[in-house]
Amino acid sequence: MKIGIIGAGNIGATLARKWVKLGHEVSLANSRGPDSLRELAKEIGAKAVTAEQAARSGEVVVFTIPQRAVLDIQKSLFEGVPADVVVIDTGNYYPTRDGSIPALEGGQTESVWVSERLGRPVVKAFNNIYSHSLAEKSQPPGTPGRIALPVAGAAEAKAKVLRLIDALGFDPVDAGDLEGSWRQQPGTPCYTQDLDAPKLKAALAASDRSRIPEYRKAADDAAKPYFIAQGPRKP
Repeated sequence: MKIGIIGAGNIGATLARKWVKLGHEVSLANSRGPDSLRELAKEIGAKAVTAEQAARSGEVVVFTIPQRAVLDIQKSLFEGVPADVVVIDTGNYYPTRDGSIPALEGGQTESVWVSERLGRPVVKAFNNIYSHSLAEKSQPPGTPGRIALPVAGAAEAKAKVLRLIDALGFDPVDAGDLEGSWRQQPGTPCYTQDLDAPKLKAALAASDRSRIPEYRKAADDAAKPYFIAQGPRKP
């Protein structure tokens, strides 16, 4: 499969490495242009490209940038990209890093907001797992305790992502439509817990939408020292 990845941070680079090893052709982009990615892309076995090229590089495009950076993305990024190309959103909203985004503070589901900004449907996946778990904890199907990952979005697009997750070494769990992806946002019971499928389903069911501000604050407070130490950075 040909896969484009926009964003070369921890999740983007980890997915690129794993997919190249599985035989996929990966095009990798970031906000600073291909020259800044030549060394990393060569190490991984991916191709360094522009964001526009990554968006048009294959049948799956992973959109993995900080939430604040979505504000800088033009809807023209996906103009002319066929409707059957699946766009995966891995993003999470952290006010300390991203600043206040009024629509999200008002309760809009994060990936619904991203979808509106991009002007096309997205599938929510890979947002609730640490990159080191994604890199190191894959297991064969049927392994007891195999980590499960939730996938939310439209049925046809979601089916392709469910298969990709299984091939990566994790149990895919259908988490419903995109509006319901608030259940896997930062601080919710399933977030960064490395749960197996039964426990993940229970955690998704236990999420309480009225507690989103509480969930978000807990996750943001925990991550604040990391973001402050990192300082300003681009995807």
